[in-house]
Amino acid sequence: MIDLRSDTVTRPSAGMLAAMTSAPVGDDVYGEDPTITALEERVAGLLGHEAGLFTVTGSLANILGVRALVAPGTEILCEANAHVARAELGAHAALSGVTTRTWSAAGGQIDLDQVRALVAPDLGPYFVPTAAVSVENTHNFGGGTIQHHFDALADELDARGLPLHLDGARLWNASVASGVAPAAYASRAAAASVCLSKGLGAPVGSVLVGSQELVREARVWRKRLGAGWRQAGVLAAAGLYALDHNVERLAEDHANARQIAEILADAAPGSVKPDQVETNIVVADLAATGRTVAEVVEGAKAAGVLIGGVGATQLRLVTHLDASAAHCRQAAEVVARLLS
Repeated sequence: MIDLRSDTVTRPSAGMLAAMTSAPVGDDVYGEDPTITALEERVAGLLGHEAGLFTVTGSLANILGVRALVAPGTEILCEANAHVARAELGAHAALSGVTTRTWSAAGGQIDLDQVRALVAPDLGPYFVPTAAVSVENTHNFGGGTIQHHFDALADELDARGLPLHLDGARLWNASVASGVAPAAYASRAAAASVCLSKGLGAPVGSVLVGSQELVREARVWRKRLGAGWRQAGVLAAAGLYALDHNVERLAEDHANARQIAEILADAAPGSVKPDQVETNIVVADLAATGRTVAEVVEGAKAAGVLIGGVGATQLRLVTHLDASAAHCRQAAEVVARLLS
């Protein structure tokens, strides 16, 4: 099967497995795992922050980062299809007492006018005050789009004294595609998370970065939520290997995604705009094709290609290091036949 459901489906390479099996380890709850410490310090440095915290998932990193910025009973603003609002199972409300209000924009983009209209300062005991704004870069359900007004939003929030939360699950993709260093994005945020288990190909893990004080508090909450771990340096070693070997090659995934988009656009004009596919995610809209998402997903599976749906009429294909250019072309041609 050619699996393009997500970039989380990769398997560790031989080199990554060798790094994992040779990693020095210790008990991380006691702060004694040297490989985890090395990973946290390295990612914090790459992102322009004082400290980092290794977590099992990006969702957990976001939960901890948002909690550190947003007190119970206050709100965070984000785009309507942002991962923190749509794909973390209501965790911010259920676990942290945080409410959410959203703006809607094509491709999940920052809309400064909408953000300004939403921000609610302390208006007394009748309204929920805005405590932070969250931005996802790249935006998953927006089609892997890069946030092109990130600095303008950061400047706006600085002027208002509001912190910015960055969900940078695929920040590495944004950086490689845009040529902007990861720290240029992440240093503008009070808390930022990055994944190692998506485009970089590690089997597990994300890192939350921020100030020493923020990370110290997040470490306590990680343990309180039952997510402390022991000799997890074997997993951190995979992250370090990924940073050494798998960042620059993300450009190959971006080229493969553009190839898929071009093939689908030829088969079903208007379903996707190739020039808007910036990174490794292709979202195709089937509304005008007469096909349903379920039909195309099942038809592709029968032909040896795994893809997914992310909306009533939207298909998603995600390129990654385990899918070669030939695999991606083959998968695209299968889907194109189903659409045409």
